[in-house]
Amino acid sequence: MSGLIPAPHGGKLVDRLVRGRRRERLLEEAREITKLELDLGKALDLENIGEGVFSPLEGFMNREELTNVLRERRLPDGVPWTIPILLHGQLKEGDEVALTHGRKVIGIITVDDSFTFDLGEMARRVFGTEDPNHPGVSRVRSQGNRFAAGRVDLLDRVEDKFLENYLPPAQVRKIVKEKGWKTLVGFQTRNAPHTGHEYVQKVALTLYDGLFVNPLVGWKKKGDFKDEVVVSTYRTLIDNYFPKERVIFGVLRTEMRYAGPLEAVHHAIMRKNFGCSHMIVGRDHAGVGNFYSPYAAHEAFSQFPDLGITPILLPEVWYCSKCGGITNAKVCPHEDVVKFSGTKVRSLLSNGSAPPPELVRPEVARAILEWGDPFIP
Repeated sequence: MSGLIPAPHGGKLVDRLVRGRRRERLLEEAREITKLELDLGKALDLENIGEGVFSPLEGFMNREELTNVLRERRLPDGVPWTIPILLHGQLKEGDEVALTHGRKVIGIITVDDSFTFDLGEMARRVFGTEDPNHPGVSRVRSQGNRFAAGRVDLLDRVEDKFLENYLPPAQVRKIVKEKGWKTLVGFQTRNAPHTGHEYVQKVALTLYDGLFVNPLVGWKKKGDFKDEVVVSTYRTLIDNYFPKERVIFGVLRTEMRYAGPLEAVHHAIMRKNFGCSHMIVGRDHAGVGNFYSPYAAHEAFSQFPDLGITPILLPEVWYCSKCGGITNAKVCPHEDVVKFSGTKVRSLLSNGSAPPPELVRPEVARAILEWGDPFIP
């Protein structure tokens, strides 16, 4: 890849956000048609379709698209895609349905396919397991196996406390163009930052024009950091330790799937739509428990030479007192190192103790501890 900002996935940035008089007309029509209430995850899926985060999707997947994605890791036209984007509900083909969240109409779908699918096969092909202890498997099982597909119109964004921290893909691309950047590195995270995260971000920022810090806010499993904590700590880190003119900060409003290597590819596709030429892929990206090998996500990208965004495949990083700072497995020969243990950091924070500064910046540790209990109960 040349390093130039790539075109959106599939060739164009999807825009299904309805504006002006047509929006007013559709909202009026929505009063008289069938309504389907969406949970937050599906409402955000609708928003991400409408604003191009999920380009080239223009609606929720039909049976053919789902089958192709599960078995070939591609949409029927050959474009790489790895994660199902599905609407649950018992709707009929030909129905026009108002999609609501909090009883507010946020979109309309014209149903062109209504189908069931084997959830066991879906779990095996997405997560590599049917183990109910896997949070993604458990979530898929809990939502049922009846699906409706069709093109959508987005009438309104989901309003929540993170909306002010959200930048849609078109806006990020505009910022990049105005800055004259030729390269932009995306960084996915669901955690508050430790110094290892800062290290890999700065390695990337040393080599490329800009950094897009894009933490995920949305459904996550018990024990993960609360979204509010992740947002506030990253703002603290950027304010204190990064050149602000070279960093774009905006949240990614979607669910975690915990699908390991396939979700890593999905994360890259979304960042490509935001305008990223590169994306940092770390150890155990989008993993959970012991379901995936530490570098399974690295290996997954070799299956998609036509992805259109370059993964930055980084080794494990750690703190080495002999080297005098944060370093990584490729360049540090020492065995007496301090590894970034999420379990250790969480244990300290749960007890109200700040982790040592070589693991977490003091300002970040204070920002975490201000929340009292920073983890999802």
